[in-house]
Amino acid sequence: MFDAFISMATTSAAGNGRVLSFPPQFLWGTGTSPTQVEGHITNEWTHHVARDGRTCHPACDSYHRYPEDIEWMVRLGVKGYRMGIEWSRLQAGPCGPLNQAELARYLDQLDRLQAAGITPMVVLHHFSNPLWIIGNGGWENPATVGMFVDYVSKLAAALRSRVRLWNTFNEPDTYASCSYLIGEFPPENKWRFLAYRRVIRNMAAAHVRSCRLLRQLGSEQGPVEVGFSKNWTSFVAYHGWSPWDRLIAFLSHEIFNRFVLRSFLGAGARDVATFLGVNYYGRVRYQHTRPLIPTFGFSRARLARMGVICDDMFERDPAGMEGTLLALQTKYKLPIYVTEHGSASTDEAFRERDLTENLSALHRAMQRGVEVRGFFYWSLLDNFEWQFGYAKKFGLVAVDFTDPRLPRTMKPMGRFYGQICRDNAVGR
Repeated sequence: MFDAFISMATTSAAGNGRVLSFPPQFLWGTGTSPTQVEGHITNEWTHHVARDGRTCHPACDSYHRYPEDIEWMVRLGVKGYRMGIEWSRLQAGPCGPLNQAELARYLDQLDRLQAAGITPMVVLHHFSNPLWIIGNGGWENPATVGMFVDYVSKLAAALRSRVRLWNTFNEPDTYASCSYLIGEFPPENKWRFLAYRRVIRNMAAAHVRSCRLLRQLGSEQGPVEVGFSKNWTSFVAYHGWSPWDRLIAFLSHEIFNRFVLRSFLGAGARDVATFLGVNYYGRVRYQHTRPLIPTFGFSRARLARMGVICDDMFERDPAGMEGTLLALQTKYKLPIYVTEHGSASTDEAFRERDLTENLSALHRAMQRGVEVRGFFYWSLLDNFEWQFGYAKKFGLVAVDFTDPRLPRTMKPMGRFYGQICRDNAVGR
């Protein structure tokens, strides 16, 4: 079956260009996370002030407006939605019962998705925690592992009639590094390398136990699929002759890529997951030990003159997606979902080109034998982009944060991606 899946990624001529077709069962989707869109939330981000001086309230008010958000997904034509369920809403204390009122809201959201023909992929941890977890030492404390697994067991039992795709952790490397190495996420610690390693290892232990539990429990929707999502960034020296830049690139790869993958997929842990989620945005090149990306103070114009093409956050590297997917499946032999890819820019033509180039690379990887089961564009809505606040525009659908009514508007990028989803193909 998988061989057939791969072989159905085909290329055909269309006018003066090419059409890159995907298998019939390929899952086109989009995604959000609770802290970034819901608002009205109580966790460690509640009072965190972002670089733009704002907080995660009210975000997009999706806590109340998720029915409208689902209508936007229907207009887009997506068939998958990668969504988080906020732990802090559901458990008031360690190993406590689930809050039934909050659970009912999520159940209604899942029922509406099902009625719209949209398959949910539920993310269990996306950069946020209950305050009682934070007060007990957070993910540095090994006891958090058991508390998380307790939560997962209760939530999975409640959702098994509605959910079969599970994403245990989103980008544990990003969470741990931003929280304990560069101080951009709560608790805003810096250069605590041992804490970073403890957090990754504890999350990996929770991932393994959660995968086993979810697969054992099963789903009324069909075979359970479960995995974590790794943010894959390639680290490279801008000048290959610079020993210091080559060293920092090597260390970055070891700390943020290899160590995380060893923790989550090494020593038999690979066998408990059924897929690997890959969040792919681009790469980081170092010059004089500084990363050449806009979020470290370089202008896009200056970087472009250096041959470093970026959106508002990352250097784009579409060609790297093909090699990344091929290398990860060769090593771990797991099916892959691209659980996040997108670009932050108000230049919609740039975003369309970037998506076309990345999907072309993904298609080439599939033709070379990589089993990619789906692609989730980040993100459905412009939202609260963590430490950057509301300045980074990733959405397929625009949200006007200057208007208290938070009106939504389809972007050109949304129409462009929607056509890809409906055609199940990318035109070149």
